[in-house]
Amino acid sequence: MEIQHKNTAQRGEFFIHNNSRQKIAELTYFWNTTHQFSIDHTWVDPSLRGQGVAKQLFDAAIAFARNSHATIIPICSYAVIMFQRDQQLGDVLAKAI
Repeated sequence: MEIQHKNTAQRGEFFIHNNSRQKIAELTYFWNTTHQFSIDHTWVDPSLRGQGVAKQLFDAAIAFARNSHATIIPICSYAVIMFQRDQQLGDVLAKAI
């Protein structure tokens, strides 16, 4: 499974298609500023659950944030939990004002 990434000035997503080109997993985000985005949705098809696919999408978003020198505001419950579990993600977690 190959994670693909689509990014525009307003929104973006990391996603996986099956062999029929149907989306079977996604993590979406929207840009708040040029260097900050919010993860607002994570979804994985039930056939893939328990295989770590959501974590792979999340890790891709973290790598993208680091490479882009961006910070993240987690909104969806999955992203919130992942940031709570891993203190090493503090470098990309947006600081509260």
